[in-house]
Amino acid sequence: MSLQAYKAATSRAETPRDLEYRLFGQVTRALVHASTVDERDLATRIDALDWNRRLWSTLASDCGDPANVLPTPLRAQIISLSLFVNRHSSAVMRGEETFQDLIEINRMMMQGLAPGAQQAA
Repeated sequence: MSLQAYKAATSRAETPRDLEYRLFGQVTRALVHASTVDERDLATRIDALDWNRRLWSTLASDCGDPANVLPTPLRAQIISLSLFVNRHSSAVMRGEETFQDLIEINRMMMQGLAPGAQQAA
């Protein structure tokens, strides 16, 4: 019963920005872990890359919505990053690239979403 109360309180207190920050943290940890496993551990690598792609695809879809209140240039940049993440993820799976660029992009997004970071106008 107390666990349910905690979950309810957390969901009420967490802003969408907090949720995005937390999700980026979880996905980024999965990418970091996947970057350290043996290349033959395809399941771990694919799962992390797929999760990251789905996150970025969701962000791009949201930014394509005319009702999105973010400034148009910022929305365009997020969509461009999503396209890059998709292409780069495929290159990682082919062994042509590393996870590092994906990890760095996610960390930069987390810096922008972090508590105390300047809000977009």
